[in-house]
Amino acid sequence: MKVLDNRVAVITGAASGIGRALAQQLAAAGCRLAISDVNETGLKEVADALRAQGADVHSERLDVADRAAFHAYADRVYAHFGEVHLVINNAGVALGATVEDMSYEDFDWLMGINFWGVVHGTKAFLPYLKQADAGHIVNISSVFGLIGVPTQSAYNAAKFAVRGFTESLRMELEIEGGQVSCTSVHPGGIKTNIARNARMNDVSHITGSDSEKAIADFEKMFRTTADDAARTIINGVRNNKRRVLIGSDAYAIDTMQRSMPTLYQKLMISGQKLMRKRS
Repeated sequence: MKVLDNRVAVITGAASGIGRALAQQLAAAGCRLAISDVNETGLKEVADALRAQGADVHSERLDVADRAAFHAYADRVYAHFGEVHLVINNAGVALGATVEDMSYEDFDWLMGINFWGVVHGTKAFLPYLKQADAGHIVNISSVFGLIGVPTQSAYNAAKFAVRGFTESLRMELEIEGGQVSCTSVHPGGIKTNIARNARMNDVSHITGSDSEKAIADFEKMFRTTADDAARTIINGVRNNKRRVLIGSDAYAIDTMQRSMPTLYQKLMISGQKLMRKRS
């Protein structure tokens, strides 16, 4: 899908961060937009700004974890535009907790959004994408879909699952030989509010820091802007990339995992223990 002008693009989690930047850049490229988020206030601000710039925007509050709601939303988007070309399953949340202390409720909450939200978006829109002359699905994983990280077991589980789900889908679509493709996206540290909005347990016995300091330390590693991330994703769509890495840190982590598929864990353990001693 090298040509984006007049295409219909669907973006979840569009009220802020990467989703907002994607909406702005795709609108500038001439796309008609269906944007959604659970944050109605932020979503309205984005929709109003895009419409003021002349964009054709369909905007709705959507909980991506709600399967029936997502499928009904897909039907309404198709009814509104009459076609769908690009679906970006971007909505995501974060959770800091050890496996032992993490509640099933928090685990279900994260998986419902980060994994099932991707599945719902893919399943709900795939039939409509296949009716178009070209279609593309973008599923946002993470560098945490490449490596495991202490206190991020739920996030790791979801993002590894998104990666596997998307890679399998890509192969199925290519075997079918149709006009639909997909891309798995693995951002490194992006300057968004995801860490600030995370659910955090006390993980000080692992990190040596209280939750507030742990978030602050984590945010120091955020190097890439949401605008840069959006540009990289859109370029990945134009070039039909199988996997998109975002940020120099993502490339470094990918290289580390490929060259040291198990040794990286020992290095991370040593580093975490050193940080805990210093705190």
